[in-house]
Amino acid sequence: MESILLAIRGFYLDLQSWAVDEPERWGPWAAPCPVRPQDLKGFSKRRREINRRMADRTRQRQPLLFDLVKYVEERHERLLGLLEAGRQVSLGEPFEHDGRRYRRSNSKKDQRLVKVEAEPPVRVHYEGTGQLINVTLAEDSAFWEWAAVEVLRHSGIRIEELSELTHLSIRQYERPNGEIIALLVIAPSKNDRERVIPMSADLFHVVAQITRRHTRDGRTIPLVSRYDGHEKSWSDRMPFLFQRQVGTIRSVLATGTMLNMLRRTCQEIGETNKAFAGLTLTPHDFRRLFATEIVNGGLPIHIGAALLGHLNLQTTQGYVAVFNEDVVAHYQQFLNNRRSLRPAIEYGEVTKQEWAEFEEHFEKRKVELGNCARPYGTPCQHEHACIRCPVLQVNPKMLFRLEELEKDLILRRKRAELEGWLGEIDGIDKTLAFLRAKRIEAERIKQRTAVHLGLPHVRRPQD
Repeated sequence: MESILLAIRGFYLDLQSWAVDEPERWGPWAAPCPVRPQDLKGFSKRRREINRRMADRTRQRQPLLFDLVKYVEERHERLLGLLEAGRQVSLGEPFEHDGRRYRRSNSKKDQRLVKVEAEPPVRVHYEGTGQLINVTLAEDSAFWEWAAVEVLRHSGIRIEELSELTHLSIRQYERPNGEIIALLVIAPSKNDRERVIPMSADLFHVVAQITRRHTRDGRTIPLVSRYDGHEKSWSDRMPFLFQRQVGTIRSVLATGTMLNMLRRTCQEIGETNKAFAGLTLTPHDFRRLFATEIVNGGLPIHIGAALLGHLNLQTTQGYVAVFNEDVVAHYQQFLNNRRSLRPAIEYGEVTKQEWAEFEEHFEKRKVELGNCARPYGTPCQHEHACIRCPVLQVNPKMLFRLEELEKDLILRRKRAELEGWLGEIDGIDKTLAFLRAKRIEAERIKQRTAVHLGLPHVRRPQD
C-alpha cells in the first residue's frame, strides 16, 4: 500500500516540476497531491522493518553461498567431462566416465545431425537407468548458470545489468607504475549512470571464460539484439556476453531464465542439504551479499556505494548485514588502534598511591539516596544538590526516602503559597519534577532481574 501512495505522491510532484519548466503543456495538469503527509505516517518504521528482514535474509543465505557455488561449479565440470568423453566415441558405442557407463545415442535424429552439423549435439543413454541426456544442452545450461553466479557474486551488479554486458564492457587501465588493471564498465541501468568496476582475479577469470567460449575456433562474438522488457524495445545488434544458441536461435539470456535456473538448482541442492529446503537465492541476494562482504571487509562505505551504483549512502547501508563477529572484530581493532596512539607510560603498573586514590574516589561518590556517577577524578559540580543532579543514581532501596522528601516539599510549597514566595514556589516545582523523574527511574530498575556476575580479581601492586 505504501508503495502505491508513494508512487502517486511522486507523480503529482513530477507534474508540478514539469509545469514549472513547460507551463503551456503541463500547467493545466498541476494540482495539489491528494496523498497527505499523514497518510504516510509510520512509513519510516515499516521501512526499517523491511531493512531488518532483508538483513536477516542476507545473514541466513551467506553461509549457503559456498555450497551453491561449489555445486554449480562441480556440475559444470562433470558435464563438461562427460561431453568431451562422448565426443570421442561414435554413435551407438558405449563408454565409461566418472565410474558410470554410458552409450551414445544412435537414433535417426542423431544420424541426421551428424551429417548436417559440424558439431552435432552429444546425446547419451545412462545405462544405469536408461535415461537419455542431451549432454551438449545440459553442459551449456550449466556453464551459463555458473557464469551468472560468479559474475553476480564478484561484481554485485543487478540482473538487468548482467544481461546488458557486452564485449565492449571489458576495458583496461594502465597505472603510472605500468600495472594493467582490468575494468568492467556497467552500462547505465536503474539510475542512468555508467560506472566502472575493477575486476578481481576471480571476476576476470569468469569473464575470460565467457569470451573464450564465444571466440573459440577463431570466431568473433556474434552480434545479436536484446529485448528490454522495461523499455519494451529492441536494442541495436551488439556482442552481448550472456548470449547462447538453442537450436537455430541465438539470443541473450532473459532475466526470467536466470531466475528459473537458480530456483531449480536450489531445489536440487535441497534434496540432499536440509539448509536449502524451501529456500532459494535470487540475483539480488548476490548483490546484498557482495555489499555485506566488501563493507564488513573494511572497504569505505562510500566506495562500496560507487561500486554498487547507489546515489545515497543510506541505500548501501540498507544492503549491508552486520554479523556479530564483525562487530566484535571491528570494535577490538578500534580499541587496539586507540591504545597504540596513547603513551606507553599510561599502561604501566599501578602504584599503591594510585590505587588508594582510585578507591577513595568511589567512596566519596556514595550519597544518601544512592550513588553519584560523576567521572573519575572530578569533584561535585552541582554543590551537592543531589536530587536535581542528572548523574545521581537512586538506589531502589531508598524509594521510601524519596516519598518522605516529596511530602516535605509539598508542605514547603503550601507554606510558600501562603506567604507569596514566588521564587521559592518555582524552585520547589523544579525540585519536585526532578524527584519524580528519579523515582520513576528507580522503580524501573527495581523491576529488573538481578544478575550476579561475581567480583573480579583485583591485582594489587607489589610491595
